[in-house]
Amino acid sequence: MRSGALMMADAGGETAVELAARRLERAAAQLEQRLSQRIAQATAAADSATDHDRAQLAAALDEAKGRERELEEAGAAASEALARAIAEIRATLGEAREA
Repeated sequence: MRSGALMMADAGGETAVELAARRLERAAAQLEQRLSQRIAQATAAADSATDHDRAQLAAALDEAKGRERELEEAGAAASEALARAIAEIRATLGEAREA
């Protein structure tokens, strides 16, 4: 009975198929564990890159807001200077008409 000899792999009574199934389950568990570790590492790296990108965007936004304030101040100063110039021109034209 050759098939009987193939079916019995050890003295404990496990068949070759049962031994192969256990080895396959262990290999699958190891593979799953390694995949989980790799996914965790990749996620951590992606999170780190995302945090870095957010920090850069926040710095750029702060810089843009600072430039916006500077432009608003410059615009207000130019508007005041223009208003004074218009007032001076009107005053000068008014004096010229009276004379």
